[in-house]
Amino acid sequence: MSSPSLAPAAAPTKRRLGFFSRLLDDAPAAERYRLVAEQIAHAEAFGFDSAWVAQHHFHEAEGGLPSPFVFLAHVAARTRRIRLGTGVVTLPLENAVRVAEDAVVFDLMSGGRLEFGVGTGGTPSSFTAFGLSSEARAEVFARHLALVRDAWAGRPLPGGDHLYPSSPQLLDRVWQATFSEGGGIRAGEAGDGLMLSRTQPRPGADPRASLAELQDPIIDAYLERLPAGRAPRIMGSRSVFVADDRAEALRLAERGLRRSVARFGDPSRPGADASLQELIAGYDVHVGTVEDVIASLSADRVLDRVTDIVFQVHSVDPPHPLILRSIELIATRVAPALGWSRQESSPAAHKPTQALAA
Repeated sequence: MSSPSLAPAAAPTKRRLGFFSRLLDDAPAAERYRLVAEQIAHAEAFGFDSAWVAQHHFHEAEGGLPSPFVFLAHVAARTRRIRLGTGVVTLPLENAVRVAEDAVVFDLMSGGRLEFGVGTGGTPSSFTAFGLSSEARAEVFARHLALVRDAWAGRPLPGGDHLYPSSPQLLDRVWQATFSEGGGIRAGEAGDGLMLSRTQPRPGADPRASLAELQDPIIDAYLERLPAGRAPRIMGSRSVFVADDRAEALRLAERGLRRSVARFGDPSRPGADASLQELIAGYDVHVGTVEDVIASLSADRVLDRVTDIVFQVHSVDPPHPLILRSIELIATRVAPALGWSRQESSPAAHKPTQALAA
């Protein structure tokens, strides 16, 4: 196991609050898109600084959105302030020049609200469907990201053409997702933002390692390689579901987590015979009342080092009305207890949601 953190902690002057979705509501695709668009608009109304969506091809139980820029363009049209991010674009599966073009057009049409998160992800079968090999993902990722940067910077592309319109401002809004210290080094050397996952696999040698024990070394590596004068951008994503009633929150957590275990069965995590508390700990979930979640998140030392804290309801995946209520409770009570303060008051006509039982 890595030694305790030695690098200085990131010291944000203002911590930003985000909402994240893999678009997994229990509904057909069009309804999933409608519900998550409403969730993001709700997050904006309660002062969230950003909203992020994952790109995922083919597997509806893992992620419901293959085309993030199309979806975010719809969301941008019904919001006005919240920053909109990709968390992430699976860059090895994409044509880098087309990604660069779509990102520029979306950023211009949304009033400069794009945050561009990228990663090497995607299951092996996804690569096969695109005629690619997953073994080369790291190499392809690096090559594609370099091409995106060249395009935005206005440098000539292969063949001599230049991107129109170019968008050098986006070079400062790249985020790299990673599970490893090597990924932290890569993001730091580039001066990009670092995206840390809500959970990640445990090493075979230490299956009970805490998330902090896995992620603190990544932050250390990132900060050590960040160019002098470059402000750190560190996102800590966390699974959080806040409810008015503890028993209801735990009931939904048990349903969602056991469904996730049955679908994906990670051998490094608690299995089907585990207790609910073992599942909550093994899958890094923060669930319960406001007081429960504040206590749970306050014990997560990684969150003391991030500039952006981003919450998602996966893998609890409660019904939509309860997601809206969780957003409200996070913005009004949980996030302020963690050091966040909103910069814009809610619209005067906005009224809190009445939570509905599942």
